[in-house]
Amino acid sequence: MLPPPPGSFIDREELIQHVGDFALSQGYVVTIKQSKKDKVVVLGCDRGGVYRNRRKLVDESSAEQVRKRKTGSRLTNCPFEVVGKKEDGLWVLAIKNGEHNHDPIRDISEHPSSRRFTEREVLLIKDMTEAGLKPRQILKRLRQNNPELLSTPKHVYNVKAKLRQGNLTVRNFKSLRVKSSVENSHISTANEPSWRQRNPPRVPNLIGGRFVDSQSFASIDVTNPATQKVVSQVPLTTNEEFRAAIFAAKRAFPSWRDTPVTTRQRIMFKFQELIRRDIDKIAMNITTEHGKTLKDAYTDVHRGLEVVEHACGMATLQMGEFVSNVSNGIDTYSIREPLGVCAGICPFDFPAMIPLWMFPIAVTCGNTFILKPSEKDPGATIILAELAMEAGLPNGVLNIVHGTVDIINAICDDDDIKAISFVGSNTDGMYIYARASAKGKRVQSNIGAKNHAIVMPDASKDATLNALVSAGFGAAGQRCMVLSTVVFVGGSKSWEDKLVECAKALKVNAGIEPDADLGPVISKQVKERICRLIQAGVDSGARLVLDGRNIEACLTTYLSMIILLDFFWSNQSFSYIP
Repeated sequence: MLPPPPGSFIDREELIQHVGDFALSQGYVVTIKQSKKDKVVVLGCDRGGVYRNRRKLVDESSAEQVRKRKTGSRLTNCPFEVVGKKEDGLWVLAIKNGEHNHDPIRDISEHPSSRRFTEREVLLIKDMTEAGLKPRQILKRLRQNNPELLSTPKHVYNVKAKLRQGNLTVRNFKSLRVKSSVENSHISTANEPSWRQRNPPRVPNLIGGRFVDSQSFASIDVTNPATQKVVSQVPLTTNEEFRAAIFAAKRAFPSWRDTPVTTRQRIMFKFQELIRRDIDKIAMNITTEHGKTLKDAYTDVHRGLEVVEHACGMATLQMGEFVSNVSNGIDTYSIREPLGVCAGICPFDFPAMIPLWMFPIAVTCGNTFILKPSEKDPGATIILAELAMEAGLPNGVLNIVHGTVDIINAICDDDDIKAISFVGSNTDGMYIYARASAKGKRVQSNIGAKNHAIVMPDASKDATLNALVSAGFGAAGQRCMVLSTVVFVGGSKSWEDKLVECAKALKVNAGIEPDADLGPVISKQVKERICRLIQAGVDSGARLVLDGRNIEACLTTYLSMIILLDFFWSNQSFSYIP
C-alpha cells in the first residue's frame, strides 16, 4: 500500500480529502489523530476502526481507573502517519511514516468507517432531533438522500447521546468514508478545483480518482501560440507519483474487469453525453493551448466522440467465437479478456481526438489505463478525465501522468503495464516500440505519415484546387494526414497561378477569430524548424512560388502559406509546405 503523493493544497479540508480518497483507493482508511485547525493536522491509519469513547472502569484491587478495550483494538497501532502543515498560506502534506503493518482491506464497506456519518449528516441529525424525530425516522430520511448509507439506528442513538452530553466535536464525527456511488454521481462542476484557481494553473496528475498536484519542482510552461502568454504549467511527474498511478490502476483492475460490460457501456453513454454538454469548453481549451481554429477544434472533439460512440457498442465487439464438433465430441470457443493495465502516449496535434482513441476503448474492454498527454497541450485531456469521472468511471480506472523522456521510459519499462498505444513521429515511435517490446509488452505504434496527391490532366480544376488547399493547409499543416506532396501528371504550369491565388485567399489569424482559416503553429521552435525546411528546399533548387515566412514578424508563431515546386521532401514536414 502506497502513501498519498505529497502536495500543497488550498485549505485543510482539501488536504484531508486528498489523503482520505487516496487511502481508500489503496485499501486502507485514515483518521484524524491530532489537529490544530489553523496550523497542523496529523492523519494516521485506522486499521480496525477508530477507538470508541468507552467508560473508564475502576480496578478494585488498585482503585485505579482503567479503560476496557476489545481484543481487536490492540491490533490497530499501524505506524502509518502523514502530517499537513500550513506554510505561506498553503497546506503542505508530508509523509512521516508511509509503512503499514497489515494487508489492504479487501472490502472497504466492511470497515467501521463506512458506517460513520458525515459532518453534514450529523448536522441533519441534530436538526431532526430538535424537531422531535425518532432515530428510525431520522435514518429513513437520511437514506432518501443516500440509499447506500450503512449506518444503523444504534449509530443515530450514539450521535444523539453525544449531542446531549455536549461532546460533539469535529474529531468525534469527522468521516473519511468512501463516497457512495450516489454521492459520486452528484459531483458539482460549478466550483472550480483548487489547481485551476492558481495563476497560472498547475496541471495535476490523476491518481486513484483524485487530481493531485505534483511534488515535482520541474515544470513546462503551456503557452497560447496566438499570444505567447503562459496559460498553465505542466509538472514533470515524479517516479513516486508514477508508481502510485500504476498501483492505483493495478488495484482497480480486478473489480473493473469483473464489472459487466453493459455497466461499462452505460458509463460510456454518459461520457459521450457529457462531452457534448461541454464541447464548447473543450474546443476553446484546444484553441487556447494548440492554436488551431475553433472550427478545427470542434472537429477534433467530434472525431474523438465517434470513438466513444463506438465503445458504447462494446458488448457486441467483445463477442467471442464458437464452433461445435470441430472434431469428434470436441467444440472450440474463444473468449476475449482484458489485458490489465494499459498505457497511452499522445502527441500534441489532436489534444482531444487521440486520447479519445485510446482510453475509452481500453477501459470499456475492462482494462485500466495510464494516459500521458502531450506536455504542450494537456488541458483537453484533463477536462475529458473530469467528465469521465463524472460519468461514473471508478477510481483508479483512468490515471494521468505528465512528462517527457523520463516518464516515457518509465511507461516502457514498468512490468505492470501490459500494452502501450502511441501516436507520433517516426523516431519516437520506433524507440518506444523497440524498448517496450523488449519488455514483452504489446505495442501499437502509429508513426509518421507522408501523404501524396496525383492530379490527372482531366481533373476538375475548381474541385481539385479546393481539395488541395484544404488538405494542404488545414490545421496549419499540423496533422498526420496533411497533404505535403502533389504530383501533376502532364506538368504543373497550368495549375501554378491558380493554386497560388487560392492559397493567398486563406486568412491567417488567431484561432478564436471567426475569419481565421488557419491559426499559428504551436511554438517558436516548430516555426523555426519549418523555416529551416523551406530554406533547405530552396538551397536544393526548389522554386519558392509562395513564401509565407515573414508574416507579421512580431507574431513569432505565425506562418502564411508556403508552396515549393520542382522539389520532393522525403520526410514528414508536419507543416503547410505542399
